[in-house]
Amino acid sequence: MLNIRQGKLQDLKQIKDLAVSEWAQFKSELTLENWEKLSHTLTNEKTYADLILLSDSFVCENNQGEIMGFGFLVSSGNPTEIYNNQQAYIRFVTVSKKYSGQKIGQTITEKCIEKAKENGERLVALHTSEMMNAARHIYEKLGFKIIKQLEPRLGKIYWLYELELK
Repeated sequence: MLNIRQGKLQDLKQIKDLAVSEWAQFKSELTLENWEKLSHTLTNEKTYADLILLSDSFVCENNQGEIMGFGFLVSSGNPTEIYNNQQAYIRFVTVSKKYSGQKIGQTITEKCIEKAKENGERLVALHTSEMMNAARHIYEKLGFKIIKQLEPRLGKIYWLYELELK
């Protein structure tokens, strides 16, 4: 059984370290310039602090308190250049390779969906790229549908996915 709990500011260093470690797998798929852009976001503690404070954050930890994965659900009413005002959206679902195959990413995504329903949301969105085929498979299995292809980001194709909640 996975231990999923609400994330807190005290988790910030572990969350950042896990993101920096796990997202490094994409370095070879990006140009140096695009890797530096992504790396700047990944290494900036404000990225995670803002998400922890703004969202419902979920961390999956083992019995020793090590964070194995995390994700964030931002409520509707917080539009960005990608998301509209009506969409709640999932950000940064990240899982340690050490724990792959345990359905941690899927479970965190399901927790985000459950929380969105509890919060009375009608739509949950997320964006992902051609680099993240394993994640895309999980999202599609959970019922997310591509609603549009986004402008390229970091030199890669990205899609906006959406799930209509009942």
